[in-house]
Amino acid sequence: MKLYEFPPTRSIRVRWTLQELGVPFESEQVRLPLGENRTPEFLKLNPAGKLPVLVDGDLVLNESVAIVLYLADKFPQKQLFPTALRERAEAYRWLLFAATDLEQPLWRIARNEFVYPEAERVAADIPIARHEARQAAGIVDAHLDGASFMVGERVSVVDFVMAYTLDWAETAGCLDGCASAKAYLERMYARPQAALRITEALQQAGIG
Repeated sequence: MKLYEFPPTRSIRVRWTLQELGVPFESEQVRLPLGENRTPEFLKLNPAGKLPVLVDGDLVLNESVAIVLYLADKFPQKQLFPTALRERAEAYRWLLFAATDLEQPLWRIARNEFVYPEAERVAADIPIARHEARQAAGIVDAHLDGASFMVGERVSVVDFVMAYTLDWAETAGCLDGCASAKAYLERMYARPQAALRITEALQQAGIG
C-alpha cells in the first residue's frame, strides 16, 4: 500500500490508522505549498487534488473517512471497527458528525484566515464559524464525559478521526471549557502508535 500524504492534512488520520494496524506501507509526500497536488500525475489519482490518497493494488481511494473504514474492513482481526449493529450505527454517527458539524466550521475558519486569496476572505464569517465549532465540540465533550472512547469500550478508527478533528479544533481555539475532550486528546495522542499532532506536523513540514 502507498499513502499519499502531507501534514497537517487529514492524511494524519490515515497514517494513524496504518500505524495502529502495524501493516507496512509506503509514504509519498505531496507538498501542497509547492503545488505537487496539482500535477497531472497526482490529478490522475485524485481529480480534486486533495489528500490523502491510498493506493492498494489496483484500488485508488481518497477521502480519509472512507480510507480508514476500508482499512478497518481489510484487517478485521485488528478490531478497529465495531461488529455489533448498535455500536456500528454509533460509529457511523460520530464519523459523520466529525466530518460535518465539527469539521465544516473549522474549514470555514481556515479558508477565511489563510487558505483563500486575501481578496476573497470574509473576516466576518470567522467568529460565526468559531461559535459553531465550539457548539459542536461541546457536544463531543459531553459525550466523552466518563467515556474512554467514542464508541464502546475499545479504540476504533472513529477515535483516530475524532481525535484529529478535535486537535484541529484546539489549534483554532475552539475547545475552551471542553475538559473531557482535552483529556481525551491527551490520552489518544499518548498511544504508542499515535500520529503527530497538528502543531508538530506543521513544524516538521516547516510551516507556521
